[in-house]
Amino acid sequence: MTVLAEHWVERFPGLARLDSETKQLLLSRSAIVTVPKGTTIFGPGKSPEHMLFLLDGTVRVQQTSETGHEIVLYRIHAGQSCVLTTACLLAYEDYTAEGISETAVEAAAIPRAVFDELVARSKSFRDFVFAAFSKRITDLFLMIDEVAFQRLDVRLADKLIELSGGKEVIATTHQKLSVELGTAREVISRQLQEFQRRGWIEQSRGAVSLVNRTALENLAGHNS
Repeated sequence: MTVLAEHWVERFPGLARLDSETKQLLLSRSAIVTVPKGTTIFGPGKSPEHMLFLLDGTVRVQQTSETGHEIVLYRIHAGQSCVLTTACLLAYEDYTAEGISETAVEAAAIPRAVFDELVARSKSFRDFVFAAFSKRITDLFLMIDEVAFQRLDVRLADKLIELSGGKEVIATTHQKLSVELGTAREVISRQLQEFQRRGWIEQSRGAVSLVNRTALENLAGHNS
């Protein structure tokens, strides 16, 4: 076990403020789990048995509609917990979406029984759980607003800038972008063709190159 894993509670500001007894309970009853990239950590119809606190890596949470369209709901990064897992633990419900590791992942897992006990008796732990829960719910409402009301070209420009991470070439496909934005692949293809016609991007197999980042940022409203 790494030093990071041994003291994982300190990675979460809300948990770091807990009393020493509660911290020790979390540390003694938790298990450090590692999963390789591309693993489905949870999925629809499965009931959560643990609360996961991400120590390293990234998990993508996505949902598939009855028509087969996928949409990325959010990502969990190091130092965060999963709001869907929290909701399912609190309501004793099964998952309605799937979580997939985008990188190799290390996480601390506490059993449902420990989660239930701490929610019941520790105000600080409850505060941590519901603060993280409310922030993610707010993020989800913003995403719903974007999907329902914002122009796709604006959303696509914003997503390309986000995925680039400051680099000029993004390793992605039309299908992956359609999942990110919750729309059909054909719609993404048409919009990318328009961006290319304007001289903003260049496309190659499995990659998109940002030729005119400033134009994309202007469209996305980053420079307003």
